[in-house]
Amino acid sequence: MPSEKIDIEYVARLARIDLTDEEKRTFTSQLEDILAYVDKLNQVDVSGVEPMAHAFSLENVLDDDEPGQPLPVEQALRNAPAQRDNQIVVPKVVEDA
Repeated sequence: MPSEKIDIEYVARLARIDLTDEEKRTFTSQLEDILAYVDKLNQVDVSGVEPMAHAFSLENVLDDDEPGQPLPVEQALRNAPAQRDNQIVVPKVVEDA
């Protein structure tokens, strides 16, 4: 268990959410469990372990970029929700100036 008591009302205020008394009890218990788990992780001896971004190495799984035959227009537009003049029609996302 964490050594400090969680101020769930303060956390809720920071998150700008209103909690019922039942939610406060539930979330307090859940946060205490999470902090207890983090406290356990802090007890692990990591001396000699190099900092890393991932727990396992990542490899590039992309295919080589080689030119090939393009999709036929009909096949490329087959799943488009709307199309006009062999192009996909999308909602306007830029306002007029």
